[in-house]
Amino acid sequence: MQPLRIVLVGAGSRDFGAATVRDVLLSDTLAQRPLILTLMDIAADRLPEIESYARHVVQSLRREAIVHATTRLEEALEGADFVVTAVEIRRLLHWTQDYHIPRKYGFRQIFGENGGPGSLFHGLRSLNAVVPVARQMERQCPNAVLLNYTNPLHKVCEGVSRLTKIRFAGLCHGVWMGMEQIASMLDREVEELEMSACGINHFTWFQTIRDRRTGEDLYPRLRAAEREGDWLHDWHEIGMSRILLRRFGLYPSPGTNHFGEYIGWADEFYAGNLHWFYDPTEGHPWETGEIPEFVYSLSGDKTGRPWKRPPHAPGRLEDHPLEPSGELAAPIMEALAFGEPRSLDAINIPNRGYIPNLPDGAVVEVPATADAHGWHPSVMEPLPEPIAAMIRTQLSIHQLLVEAYAEQSKAKLLQAVLLEPTVHSYRAAVAMVDEMLTLQKEVLPPLY
Repeated sequence: MQPLRIVLVGAGSRDFGAATVRDVLLSDTLAQRPLILTLMDIAADRLPEIESYARHVVQSLRREAIVHATTRLEEALEGADFVVTAVEIRRLLHWTQDYHIPRKYGFRQIFGENGGPGSLFHGLRSLNAVVPVARQMERQCPNAVLLNYTNPLHKVCEGVSRLTKIRFAGLCHGVWMGMEQIASMLDREVEELEMSACGINHFTWFQTIRDRRTGEDLYPRLRAAEREGDWLHDWHEIGMSRILLRRFGLYPSPGTNHFGEYIGWADEFYAGNLHWFYDPTEGHPWETGEIPEFVYSLSGDKTGRPWKRPPHAPGRLEDHPLEPSGELAAPIMEALAFGEPRSLDAINIPNRGYIPNLPDGAVVEVPATADAHGWHPSVMEPLPEPIAAMIRTQLSIHQLLVEAYAEQSKAKLLQAVLLEPTVHSYRAAVAMVDEMLTLQKEVLPPLY
């Protein structure tokens, strides 16, 4: 029986690298064939830990699997069936720049991960890392499937879609966060509900919320529950979600600190000024090398801490429980390689009429099913016009960013920046672009 060859690019990540190793090796379906699991990362110092961990999981689960690690992409891709990409270059350091520099020029940047001015530079870095992988796949394993976790997900997927012919899907669990919020507001379990959402990554809107058993439309109950709720309940995550539900009629996902990146007035609902907090009189993180803490969310009491905190020491990967992550790469492999039908809450793929009032060919996020014949996206209802209008702006930004990357065009990058909803000054936009291109010149593609 031919082995199944799975490649993890960016395998040195302690988050997605280790989680994907677990997901692949925990799958009884994938274990029906011998596995060759190749761990690839350009950071050689990151590979020994993940390679040792993968061998540990193989031994613990008694799988028939060969684990191989390499820093050479060409070696990793030879004969690949599936390629999983989760790539970041000094993620936390560059994220501080993506966040602080736009805010320095007065732009109300929220995260800078997937939207806002900072995300354009994040996008260029990630395109510079993932598009070459897809192009190398065209040469070495053109029939392999690329499953991408790399953020900003939609911008990366747009680049792969426009610049290569590789079959791909972008994967993210953000929709699940919205599902949990809705279930909590309805005082139900997620499993009791049938929900479907669409849009773009980190900016999806639930079109269906039903009782899985009876088929009852639960949107009226959700609207009533929202009106009854205390405004400050989980405000940092869902305060803005509630306003969007009231004004536009659909519930969004995942939360303010994600879809707020796409909306110019989101900072009114944003409690995240602790993100990357540091004292600038002591020097900037990209000068000192001391990266401040990334406060992802204010949920819980983030400030109730002892005066002196013990230094953080990462735990051993071997101590992580052998449990599936819930991410979708392994289920897609099970469906495509073994024909086992799988339901997918969200995949990011080119629009082919799946969301009728968004541009054809632009990457969108929709639910789907998958089997031996591929994935089969759901055809959704048209989105309400104000929602579609906000998304169309982002799709234009994505297209311009990919063109800036492909053409090495600073002019196209500036056009994309000027379309961003939080950008209010031409002069400030030009100055910000100049500073970011200088600050990140070692990791950005050349722009002229």
